[in-house]
Amino acid sequence: MAEQRETHGQTHGPREPYLSGYAEILAGVAATGRRLTRDELQERRHLGERAAEAGRSLRSLVRLHLDATRASWPGAAGSGTADGVLAAVAQAVDAFAEGYERAQRLAVRQEEAARREFIDDLLYGRSDLGRLAERAVRFGLVLSRAHAVAVAEGPEAYDDTAPVTRLVETALISRFGDRRVLITTKNGQLICIAPGDQDEVLAFFAKQAYAATEGSRVAIGRPRSGAGGVVHSYEEALSTLELAERLELDEPVLRAADLLVYPVLTRDRQAMADLVLSVLGPLRGARGGAGPLLRTLEAYFDAGCTSAEAARRLKLSVRALTYRLDRIHQLTGANPADPVHRYTLQTAVIGARLLNWPAQEI
Repeated sequence: MAEQRETHGQTHGPREPYLSGYAEILAGVAATGRRLTRDELQERRHLGERAAEAGRSLRSLVRLHLDATRASWPGAAGSGTADGVLAAVAQAVDAFAEGYERAQRLAVRQEEAARREFIDDLLYGRSDLGRLAERAVRFGLVLSRAHAVAVAEGPEAYDDTAPVTRLVETALISRFGDRRVLITTKNGQLICIAPGDQDEVLAFFAKQAYAATEGSRVAIGRPRSGAGGVVHSYEEALSTLELAERLELDEPVLRAADLLVYPVLTRDRQAMADLVLSVLGPLRGARGGAGPLLRTLEAYFDAGCTSAEAARRLKLSVRALTYRLDRIHQLTGANPADPVHRYTLQTAVIGARLLNWPAQEI
């Protein structure tokens, strides 16, 4: 036991490879008063790099250097002074720490590159699914389970190092701990990938992203199974954001599951264009064009076909609104107040929004 506790310089050489040659350097400095050579400093840096790659603690290794210094402190012999020896110790430890930190920075960059490559492959589905599932475990995802993706789009572009990204990620970790959730960014948007049965995580992400970005819009895709499920949910969330912009929806959080009717309506674009032109085309003959009457229909339907509320939203009198509705009836032959005609008109209005008509020819 006495040998295991011994701290003399000669015991550190074979037992601690990262202090190799250190005692000899101190002895040389004490004997001559010299400083460390370029090769000696380079060797210290190399040992620091190896220690970092092996996962050793820098704090403990610095302590070992100090212990070795104390254990092998030179005697009175030699031309070196205490100041000279301490200066050499500082040189050696500084070079060792420099190599250690350099290796750590390289490891961090490599980890970030691997993570970014994985995210790109995951969201674009470019990699072999089996290999992708294996890599996912490293980042906390089990792709054999269903996952859902939420995408937040803010007033500016964000990357993985942005304060907003770190703020949202910290909030989720503090609230849920290790829930196999991945926070990342892509094309300036914040992204949260979570198990499909943990909707509370995505809802919390949406709340935090909205607060951190001062008014972002968040879309949540439906849970999808398998390695390719993340891609499908991500694409669905992106489509929902695009749809919300085209429809000028005000809700800060949009769920793809709640808007499924719109992709159905636009699946046959030509049929929708024919409906819009057939039903709403005559509005172009009104004074001022189709725009004002189309906005009247939008407000009327958004208000639940309540004239007073629609008039308030349009800042019109109820009488002026009624006149516009009558004019629409005259031009199109469809009465917005008639339940039989209402569905056709409302579907055509939705189609006009989706196709950006009449601003864009269809």
